[in-house]
Amino acid sequence: MKIELIAYSLSMRGLTRPLRLAAVADFHNGIPEAVCEALEGVDPEAVLLPGDFLHKTGETERGFALLSHLAARYPTYCSLGNHEVKCDLPDLAERIKETGAVLLDNDTATLGELTVGGLSTGYRRGMLQRRTHPTPPPDRLFLSQFSQLTGAKLLLCHHPEYYPRYIREKEIPLTVSGHAHGGQWVLFGHAIFAPGQGLFPPFSAGLYEDRLIVSRGLGGGPALVPRIGNPYEISVIDLWPQ
Repeated sequence: MKIELIAYSLSMRGLTRPLRLAAVADFHNGIPEAVCEALEGVDPEAVLLPGDFLHKTGETERGFALLSHLAARYPTYCSLGNHEVKCDLPDLAERIKETGAVLLDNDTATLGELTVGGLSTGYRRGMLQRRTHPTPPPDRLFLSQFSQLTGAKLLLCHHPEYYPRYIREKEIPLTVSGHAHGGQWVLFGHAIFAPGQGLFPPFSAGLYEDRLIVSRGLGGGPALVPRIGNPYEISVIDLWPQ
C-alpha cells in the first residue's frame, strides 16, 4: 500500500509557534502498519482522523488497531464519519477511549494553543445512506458555538459538502475533511464522483479558499471501488503563526 505525503502550509492567527499535524482520512479497513510506517520521519505533534476510520459492522478491528497504534505515538483526535454510524456500535465511544484516542463528537479539545473541534456526520443510526442523496445536516448549534471561540481553531469535518452550506460563512480558519476519496477516479485531471456531491465534485482533494483541506485519504481499493489516477494520501499540515 503506497501512501503519498501531501504537504500543506498555512498561517493561523492565535499561534505563537509552528505546529505540524498529520491527517489520516477514510482509513476504512486498511493496514494500520502501513499508516504508521508512512508517518515515520514526519514527526507530527498530533494526528487527526476526520472520520471513516472504521468501515462496517464486522470489520472494525483494524480501525481500532489504527487508533491504538497512533495514540501510543502521538496525541490522536478523531471525529465521526458516516461509516462510524453505519457500524452501529453502542459502545463506540468507550472503545475509542480504550485506544487512547480522543473522540470529538460535536466537541472540542485543546492542543497547546490550538482548539480542535469535531463536527460529527449528520447521519444517525438506522438512516439509509444513499450516495447520490444530500447529506443530512450537522449539529449547527455546535458549529455556531465553535465558530465563536477565540484563538487558533481547526475543525475536523468528515463531509466536505458541508463547507459551502454550513461552514464557509463561519469564523473557522481551517477545516479538514475526507469522504470524497479524491473523487475515486481522476481522469484528465478531473475528479469523477464523490458521495454527497455527485458527478465532478467541486471539493474532492486539495486546499480550497485557504480554509478547507480535503484529503484524498486511504479509502477505496478492491474491497470497495478501485481508485484510478488517485493515490492514497496522508495530509501533513504545517501551521505557522500569522
